[in-house]
Amino acid sequence: MKHLRLILIMFAVILLSLGIYSTGHAFHSGGVAECEGCHTMHNSFEGAPMFTGYPQFQAGPYLLRGTDQSDACLNCHEGDTLRSYRVSTPESAMPEGTPPVQRTPGGDFGWLKKTYSWVPRSGADTEYSHGERHGHNIVATDHGYVADSTLSVAPGGSYPANKLACSSCHDPHGKYRRNADGSITTSGLPIRASGSYNNSPDPDANFSVGVYRLLAGADYEPKSTPGYAFTNDPPAAVAPSSYNRSEDTTQTRVAYGMGMSEWCANCHTQLLQNNYTSGMAGLTHPAGNNAKLGLEIANNYNAYVKTGDMTGTAESSYNSLVPFEEGVTDHSVASYTTLKAHALSNDGYLQGPDATNSNVMCLSCHRAHASGWDSMVRYNLGYEFMVGADSDNNPGYYGTDAPYPLNNAAGAQGRTQAEHAASYYDRPATKFAAYQRALCNKCHAKD
Repeated sequence: MKHLRLILIMFAVILLSLGIYSTGHAFHSGGVAECEGCHTMHNSFEGAPMFTGYPQFQAGPYLLRGTDQSDACLNCHEGDTLRSYRVSTPESAMPEGTPPVQRTPGGDFGWLKKTYSWVPRSGADTEYSHGERHGHNIVATDHGYVADSTLSVAPGGSYPANKLACSSCHDPHGKYRRNADGSITTSGLPIRASGSYNNSPDPDANFSVGVYRLLAGADYEPKSTPGYAFTNDPPAAVAPSSYNRSEDTTQTRVAYGMGMSEWCANCHTQLLQNNYTSGMAGLTHPAGNNAKLGLEIANNYNAYVKTGDMTGTAESSYNSLVPFEEGVTDHSVASYTTLKAHALSNDGYLQGPDATNSNVMCLSCHRAHASGWDSMVRYNLGYEFMVGADSDNNPGYYGTDAPYPLNNAAGAQGRTQAEHAASYYDRPATKFAAYQRALCNKCHAKD
């Protein structure tokens, strides 16, 4: 019995170390993981050559356990069941009509493998929603991800699409750390844990913590892509410890503080022009630390509940489909204490923006990895309604498998009801209005 108890305890420790539970994030611990988690020291695995018998672990560049950098990541970060650390669903687990599984705030890369076509009305040309338009097209050969065939460089920048990997954005060795004085450095005190979560420890006089999501910072330059060094440090942000989850009952709130758009501008460099705006000159949408919402937009956001309903209050107006930055001014412990109190997945804090401090950012409209819609936006912009109505005028999701009138080609856009719902993280359609319009109106609609 003693030996059995010891075995069970050891098994539980292994599960926790691998992050099997939904809040597990111990492998990286905010910094570098164990070397052999990603590399093969002698081009072998458990006494056998890497190139025979282990096709999922073929030795790649830098002795990685994969054909390329992203494959080394997806060996752990892809799966067909929902786990906290997973960001990709394998193609075998999402046949036609079935959505990707993962529900991280950044989205599931699996949407890149979902291409849709439809004829919106009789006599019209076929329309398409190509998978590669749904997100960042990472290159991961073993896992079926290929470079963007349309965009050869980052929009608004020059980063080459055929070099885009997980390590283009995330520092796999986790050198970037947040210190007690609010500085971001690549050396100094040891990193004791992740700094990404609402239950992460604070840095102190003896230890640092990792930056948000192991994102790379100033001067980062992957060996595989020299000549594209970053200029901006990671953003100030905090996620709830339980974050890869359905939002069918409560929302997952990532507390964004500052610097997200500035960080995106490391690759999308034109965002640095015109006070952090994107788009054509004269037709720009503000985004960045200086793009404060102002009184009119903040009031709209806080009042807007859904199409036709402007009865909301600031205390309960937050919507994770339209997040915003709170406008903290630094990476200090005090700033993160505030963000930690707001990063929840139980609807315990739904306060909306204020006019003076809050600002729009790139992730107000886009997901960081991928989404169910073109341009990796958080909600459908390709049709005038996000949600339709059934024959009794109750809100309902469009879909090729839906009964009339929800099964109309222009609204369904080749997707099933399950795929529509998954793109909104399983929110019941009743959370929206019948004939719900795009959530641009969360900021721009007026009573």
